[in-house]
Amino acid sequence: MMMTTTTQPLADTQTRMLLLLRIARIHDPAQGIRSFELVQPDGTDLPPFTPGSHIKVQTPNGLLRKYSLCNDPAERHRYTITVKRDVNGQGGSLCLCDDAKEGDLLPVGMPENAFPLVDNARAFIFIAGGIGITPILSMIRSFGELSTAKWKLYYFTRSPESTAFLDELRAPELQAKVKIHHDYGDPDKAFDLWPVLERPCDTHVYCCGPRGLMDAVRDMSGHWPATKIHFESFNEGGEVRADDKPFDIVLDGTGQRFEVPVGMSILNVLRQHGCDVPSSCESGTCGTCRTTLVAGEADHRDMVLMPEEMESQVMICVSRAKSAELVIKL
Repeated sequence: MMMTTTTQPLADTQTRMLLLLRIARIHDPAQGIRSFELVQPDGTDLPPFTPGSHIKVQTPNGLLRKYSLCNDPAERHRYTITVKRDVNGQGGSLCLCDDAKEGDLLPVGMPENAFPLVDNARAFIFIAGGIGITPILSMIRSFGELSTAKWKLYYFTRSPESTAFLDELRAPELQAKVKIHHDYGDPDKAFDLWPVLERPCDTHVYCCGPRGLMDAVRDMSGHWPATKIHFESFNEGGEVRADDKPFDIVLDGTGQRFEVPVGMSILNVLRQHGCDVPSSCESGTCGTCRTTLVAGEADHRDMVLMPEEMESQVMICVSRAKSAELVIKL
């Protein structure tokens, strides 16, 4: 999975331990999509990771990106990331896809997991859109051939040519478990998920993909227990909207005031001013950066808070302000 670029060095509190990994193999699992196999230069095992994990990667042009690990966590000799070449992005994916070569060394952060697979769940429904297949593929691969886990994957892409890992997911042994649907960019050909989510059951739902897909799944699963619905987002820091405006963030107690410009999150502004604030996904889906809102009206852009929490809480990794300032308590 791909998330938005930052220009911070790979040295925040979450990634103090760095790995310098060698690109052992590059291949293209679909049109406009490139996979990178990363290994230790000396051939030793890599730190373990769990299904749904991601790593931070510093691209050759110095930009910092997060990518989901898509290989089986049992494979200790490699990390595999898969990247969509986004010509409309901020340059991180373009640089990695166009400039990184086999044999190059990349600075990589330790694995983190903001999208963990629930242990001992009876069944899973996986819903993936486009490159959002990557963390879910790691989950599926972790089950192994002898697993008794019950699961079903709904995978939505524009066309067969743009569908990553199509051959693997079309394997005969997966036919009963995998539904792949292509809409060819036509909204009228979109797959109807309502029959899948209409009746809550003892199943965990995992969704990763474009915001439109996740919003649709959230709306259709509103009657499910919140603990059974899990999201992973593409956009670290949230997308910039046409009506975004700068606003101030004020720290309750100290009175410190910082401006949050357009295109920068509250979280990153606080870090720039020396505030050590916990976070994980940085895309409004995990809840780690939940912060007390003392005053002001927030523009909530997360997928975590319940309506009754929105007056007193804010996710500072993606949300902004409708008022001129927000007062928060760290």
